[in-house]
Amino acid sequence: MYSAILATALTGLSVANAAAPIVPGTTGKLGDAAIVTTNPPGITYTATLPNSTTSDIRGFVAGTSNANGTGVVFNINLSGFPDPSLGPFLYHIHDQPVPANGNCTATLAHQDPYIRGEMPPCDPTQPETCQTGDLAGKHGNITTNPFQTSFLELYLSTVQGPASFFGNRSIVIHTSNTTRLTCANFTLTSGNSSSGGNSTSPSGNGTVAGSSPVPFTGGATASFVNAGAILAGLAAFIL
Repeated sequence: MYSAILATALTGLSVANAAAPIVPGTTGKLGDAAIVTTNPPGITYTATLPNSTTSDIRGFVAGTSNANGTGVVFNINLSGFPDPSLGPFLYHIHDQPVPANGNCTATLAHQDPYIRGEMPPCDPTQPETCQTGDLAGKHGNITTNPFQTSFLELYLSTVQGPASFFGNRSIVIHTSNTTRLTCANFTLTSGNSSSGGNSTSPSGNGTVAGSSPVPFTGGATASFVNAGAILAGLAAFIL
């Protein structure tokens, strides 16, 4: 009986998390994301997924400064996804780079300089209210294998310094329940990102040229701890 109660609670928590409604107009503590208009042309950062023994997913995510300086044009080419029942698959820019040991968990939460948080889910009709790193939320999940797409992302920078800069961060591929499948760091593959104008992004979670991004411990990390605490307390009560 107690096992059935615990199983029901687990299922309910999972469903509630997966089916959380979009709340239009949700914004970050520092306001809506600003459109970046000063990206110098010709700068490309590319994240190439590794030849991992734990995942068959391969391919790349490349972001190039828009020719007119406004935003970044992303080109994505991925394949080798696991069973479709684990999808639709998600992809986000995460706050920290992948360490040398390849641990995707160490990338922490999504890039989120406006401190919006992951919940409620992103409203793609109002991308300025989404986390800057939530590419799937703004531009669509991965629903085909192989997966190819391109889009203009207005809220990211290819210039080192502002918090909207993504070139020293990472891309992470997830299952629909946010399990991390594989990840890779962005690296400069064209141009010089140290030149260019300014960005209107906030500096509270930003970086300085050549440095690692400031660790952000909110978002997914906090959600995981809270859910674990709830389940642990429930199990202790039942047992």
